Amino acid sequence: MPTTPHAPFYLITHPDVVISRDVPVPRWPLSERGLERMRLGLRQPWLEGTTAIYCSTEQKAIDAARILGEHLGLPWTEVEALGENDRSATGFLPPPEFEQVANAFFAQPTVSVRGWERACDAQARMVRAVEAIAARHAGARRVLIVAHGAVGTLLYCHLAGLPIDRRWDQPPNKGGNYFGFTLQPRGVQSWWRAIDEELHPA
Repeated sequence: MPTTPHAPFYLITHPDVVISRDVPVPRWPLSERGLERMRLGLRQPWLEGTTAIYCSTEQKAIDAARILGEHLGLPWTEVEALGENDRSATGFLPPPEFEQVANAFFAQPTVSVRGWERACDAQARMVRAVEAIAARHAGARRVLIVAHGAVGTLLYCHLAGLPIDRRWDQPPNKGGNYFGFTLQPRGVQSWWRAIDEELHPA
């Protein structure tokens, strides 16, 4: 599905991070590659006309929003409700184990898998947060929302009228993806695209 330059909202997921067992996951920063990919993404034409930037309170999202804000000359507003699904019950998990739990998270959206926030609850939280942001910017040309892969996928499912399913997850490229969307009428204006895809192919 081609990206339209006319979507008033864009959801952007943070790209590559510095993974550490010794640092709480919400405090992981962007890695050098993640920073580079965000800077490459500054040449995306749809950034033109941006009037507001929002992000979660997690460090990786703040790092990405800062790059956008400094480039566009705009402040960024941190919103806790834009955070990733709450995984504090397990903390850091090795990648193979994480993928298994993430699969169960999407497959059983009304169940708290190993104490994680339920997918249905994370989706409702994300939708409320985005709708509240939209209410503050009625008629805005473009608002950017920097968040995370799981809640971004849950938002995508809601906007597209799809059941929660990991098949709609962002590509397995360590994040740094986006889609455009509208709320009235509700819908997605693009499929996931890498923010640096056309400028820095993998």
